[in-house]
Order: sequence, then structure tokens, then C-alpha cells
Amino acid sequence: MYTVKRVAELAGVSVRALHHYDAISLLRPAHTGTNGYRYYDRENLLRLQQILIHRELGIPLAEIADILDDPGFDRLEALMKQRERIAGETQRLSGMLRTIDRTIAELKGDRAMKDADLYTGIVDPKKQAEYERWLVDTYGPDMADRIAQSKAVMASQPEGAMQQQMAELEPIERGLAEAMQRGIAADDPVNDALIEAHRAWVGKMWDKPCPPQAYAGLADMYLAHPDFAARYEAIAPGFTIWLTEAMKSWAARQG
Repeated sequence: MYTVKRVAELAGVSVRALHHYDAISLLRPAHTGTNGYRYYDRENLLRLQQILIHRELGIPLAEIADILDDPGFDRLEALMKQRERIAGETQRLSGMLRTIDRTIAELKGDRAMKDADLYTGIVDPKKQAEYERWLVDTYGPDMADRIAQSKAVMASQPEGAMQQQMAELEPIERGLAEAMQRGIAADDPVNDALIEAHRAWVGKMWDKPCPPQAYAGLADMYLAHPDFAARYEAIAPGFTIWLTEAMKSWAARQG
């Protein structure tokens, strides 16, 4: 039996986190002494391992509880699937690391690099497929045609075009993030020039105009999908909500 302090040390988590897991019935101690101390056994440690693995895989605590408490949950089967997923991600990250090293070498003038090789190992094909299915499920069958059209446009572009387009987007996003950080409200018309530049960029990527209604829908997609949220939060904390509010505010003012 281990005390809560010892379990925290073993697992590398805080005592407060273990208290929280107990409070939400995610990880109950095997025994609570008359002195109020929590004690954990081997089964508790194995359950905590699953909690931490699921958490690292991005699963919310409430969903972790449902998974672990499901009568059909098989710990060995879960570990085998987790190992397979993490091994695949490790392989992808190794490829990404090689791409970064080659890019560093090129920037130092040590070697040349093809434009297409700039993205090797960075985009996960499975994740991209999941994202496309999410778009179609969320916005209907017409989205599948739009995705296909977008892919066709990108395939027809000359080498280096995508890199150039992302370079065009960077100062727009940076300018909007800086406006947020200066305390400018998302619905302030002072943002309109940058928002309109952002909408124009979207239309260029779509190879068709992006009307206000579609632009507002795009804002909802940015807000709803975790990959977009992660991208914008990496630019600046709170940027996801601010940007989507700015996009929808602009669209609403267009009548």
C-alpha cells in the first residue's frame, strides 16, 4: 500500500491531482485510514497508468472515466492499442525530426532540399483523413466536393506555391494576434483591414470567393475543431476565440 504522497512521487503527478481524481471518482484509493490518509494498491497504480496514458493522448478526464469503467474494458488490449498508436506517432515524429535537420542544413547552406520535402513527416495522412471526415459530417456532403476541389487546386500549383501562400498568411495572423494582445476588441472595425485580408487569403486557397456567410461558417469550424484551436492557441493564448469572434463580427456587419 502506498500513501498519496508516495504515489504522486512514483507517477510524477501532484498530490492535488490525485485528490481531484478521488473527488470525481476517477481514481478511488483502495483504503482510507481512520486518520483520513489515502492508501493505494497495485490495482490503483495500474488504473492511474491508464488515466495518465489516456490524458497524454488528449482524452478528457470525463471520457477517461467512462472508458475505464466500461464493463468491457480490457487493460491488456488497451495497452496494445496504445502501444501501436504511440509507435506510429514515434515513427512520424522521427520523420519530422529528419525533415527539421535537413531544413536546418539547407538554411546553413550545407545542402539543397526540394520544396515537397519540407513537409515530410509533418502531416499525418490518417489525421488528415479524420479531419476531412469531420468536415463532411459537420457541414454536409457539399464539403466533400469542396475538399476535392481544394486538393485539385493545390495539386496544380507549381512547386513552392504552398510555402509562398503560408508565408502570405503569417503576417495577417500575426497582425490580428497583436491586435488582440493590445486589448483591441474582436468586434472593433479597426480589425477590418486584416480580417478582409484573411478572408481574401481563404478565397485564394478555395479558388473561389468566400462570401460573408461562408466566412462565418469557417469561423465556427475553427472554433469547433481541436486541431485549429491548437494551431491558433500556439500563436497566442486566447487567439482562437478572439479570431473567430472577429471573423463573425465582420461577416455580420456585411448585411
